[in-house]
Amino acid sequence: MPGDLTDRHILDGYSLARERYGALGVDTDAALDQLGRISISLHCWQGDDVSGFESPGGQLGGGIAATGNYPGKARNADELRRDLDKAYSLIPGRHRLNLHAIYAETGGRRVERDELRPEHFARWVDWARERGHGLDFNPTLFSHPKAASGFTLASYDPGIRSFWIRHCLACREIGEHFGRELGTPCITNIWIPDGLKDVPADRKTPRMLLKESLDAILSRKLDRACILDAVEGKLFGLGSESYVVGSHEFYLSYAITNRVLLCLDSGHFHPTETIADKLSSVLLFLDEVLLHVSRGVRWDSDHVVILSDDLLSIMQEIVRGGFLDRVHIALDYFDASINRVAAWAIGTRAALRALLMALLEPTDQLRALETAGDYTARLAMLEELKGMPWGAVWDYYCLQQGVVPGKGLIEEVKAYEREELARRG
Repeated sequence: MPGDLTDRHILDGYSLARERYGALGVDTDAALDQLGRISISLHCWQGDDVSGFESPGGQLGGGIAATGNYPGKARNADELRRDLDKAYSLIPGRHRLNLHAIYAETGGRRVERDELRPEHFARWVDWARERGHGLDFNPTLFSHPKAASGFTLASYDPGIRSFWIRHCLACREIGEHFGRELGTPCITNIWIPDGLKDVPADRKTPRMLLKESLDAILSRKLDRACILDAVEGKLFGLGSESYVVGSHEFYLSYAITNRVLLCLDSGHFHPTETIADKLSSVLLFLDEVLLHVSRGVRWDSDHVVILSDDLLSIMQEIVRGGFLDRVHIALDYFDASINRVAAWAIGTRAALRALLMALLEPTDQLRALETAGDYTARLAMLEELKGMPWGAVWDYYCLQQGVVPGKGLIEEVKAYEREELARRG
């Protein structure tokens, strides 16, 4: 078809792009080699709108909502894995999978969340091992009768707190098992929905209870070669607009004190607040952080990630700060209004494109100009970079990795929709 990219077009475009970047002192081959070593953790819950397999037709809770009803949603783990396989085939590089506890496979038996064990995820481990994916994990502290009050680890009810502590302890053991089996540490991240719709009379006590619960969960020392613990804060949510127990300040303090990873979710702050500015601060005090890349529109609405200024700023900060080996990048969004496989591929490719643009900067030159106080030349160079042919480098990277470039992405998705998703009714 006219306008289609051929291998010759891509190779010619890359040759010219390599020359232009070379004139700036940027080695495009080295940038692509570095990009190829970065793994992004895809989130399983995009494929089925955070339903999981615990109870068919279960209702979402904890301020979580998926909007839309696009046909072809995964109804079981086999369908979800097929959809993930297709998504990975459209994304250059080798990447991970982020699982929630409600995606356990229990053979049709009801297994309470505090009784989940590694065997309930055996097929996920086999699948990940066969395909070379690492696995990350999350306790699921929402969409459950014992979370109906809006409180879990910070509940005033000791029985409720005890249940969720046991669940998190079980999930840490599962995460350690993933890391041991797959030979790559599993990041096990704790997020809770606890909070109040209206202004509380007592902000302190729930936070004291949350701290006690986290202390109990993390008291058992596990092998850090197999598991990395993380905690995740939030500004507000549906039903917790006025007060969130696990705020950013709470978890920042907790992570620094207890030497666990801090999870920064790009949808969990004020709309005008970017996490790019936070990375260089928190990494002065923490060894590593977990990054959840989302796109909040008006609120933490988890829109599909796109190549926006915010995303580019985050990736530039990671690269410019030399943080690539200290920041674990994961995605966290769920859009049920569009093809779910496309949502995975578009969002992950956007994150990788932003990383590539950051890797193609003449960082040392920019830093030297800034140190010398030549802000005029720094600004001019930053503006010049916006017109550089990074897209030709991206197309070459896709060709290198055996992944379809350009508009071929949507053609692949539509074919998969006809062949697989349409059969789901």
